[in-house]
Amino acid sequence: MVGAGAFGGWTALDLARRGARVTLVDAWGPGNARSSSGGETRVIRAAYGMRTVYTKMATRALQLWRDHDRHFRRGFFKRTGALWMFGRDDTFGRSSSATLRAEKLTMERLTLAEARRRYPQVMFGDVTSVFFEPEAGYLLARRASEHVVECLVGEGGTYLERAVVSPVRVAGAVLKRVSITSGQALSADAFVFACGPWLGTLFPDVVGKAVRSTRQEVFYFGAPAGDGRFLDDALPVWADFSDRKMYGIPGNVNRGFKIADDTPGRSFDPTNGHRHATTAGLKSVRAFLARRFPALANAPLVGSEVCQYEATRDSDYIIDRHPGAANVWLVGGGSGHGFKMGPAIGELVASLVVGESQPDPHFSLARLARQPARPLEKWS
Repeated sequence: MVGAGAFGGWTALDLARRGARVTLVDAWGPGNARSSSGGETRVIRAAYGMRTVYTKMATRALQLWRDHDRHFRRGFFKRTGALWMFGRDDTFGRSSSATLRAEKLTMERLTLAEARRRYPQVMFGDVTSVFFEPEAGYLLARRASEHVVECLVGEGGTYLERAVVSPVRVAGAVLKRVSITSGQALSADAFVFACGPWLGTLFPDVVGKAVRSTRQEVFYFGAPAGDGRFLDDALPVWADFSDRKMYGIPGNVNRGFKIADDTPGRSFDPTNGHRHATTAGLKSVRAFLARRFPALANAPLVGSEVCQYEATRDSDYIIDRHPGAANVWLVGGGSGHGFKMGPAIGELVASLVVGESQPDPHFSLARLARQPARPLEKWS
């Protein structure tokens, strides 16, 4: 198993629990600063418009996150609900309500008067439509990624902090071994590569530019001491689609009020790219704060980071068998909305590896060559 992020870590753990002997390899460790699963928090929600496949997967992931928390009592999932704000077009909110109902989840439509009464710290000036998704919340990303690897090792798996030598060449119908940077070779009956933004680098001939990394800036602002209005017991996670697509997480495990622009950034090198936020990015989010959360207009910036979306052309995942090797599985294209799905994807990929299910064409490599771009709402 190559890659200890949300997809790889959960897949490795699920395979180990099915009786497989698993070796998990990662270049810099679970939740590291370069990874797409790094950072303190990620949003979890099941609203995906009419994209039923994702609503179903998120519903399963929510259940698995809850089960994991009940067993280990670590509190990785924080249920806050999600506040959705729209301008003129609220098609996404209305269609999400229908797909959520089919999964026995709810999405409540609020009047503007109700929204103002519930959340007086929010200025709804240019918002015309508001929805509330009560089962949503956020996840402790870095801590959960580390914990999944700890569970794997505790349950008999092996973890190595090494990098797989790139590119991976397949000779014949199966892959027999991969080389790692220590000079060793790892042999296995099956290989799963869930390497996030490095999937195209490891497989330039098969994946290549089908996965593109974009630079995403995230900012954290400090609320006044003792001001509870911007903690997660007073304000849910939120997404604002009234102009640009912005999202945020209140409280945010005491790291500050999290806010980010969901618009895909410019291409980014996840290995060597500099992770300093820009003045322009800070100016943009401050202007948004002044309009939507005026009490934070002059709040101090207490932190920032640069992460990446490792996105496919249509923002759908890749979960497919290598076209030239029957024992190799490629998993990636999280596209900025994948972390929440980790437990569900781990369950799915493990079932593929042991032959209990067949690949879903929705996540095939082949579809990327024939489908036009169709971006999802990513915010995570």
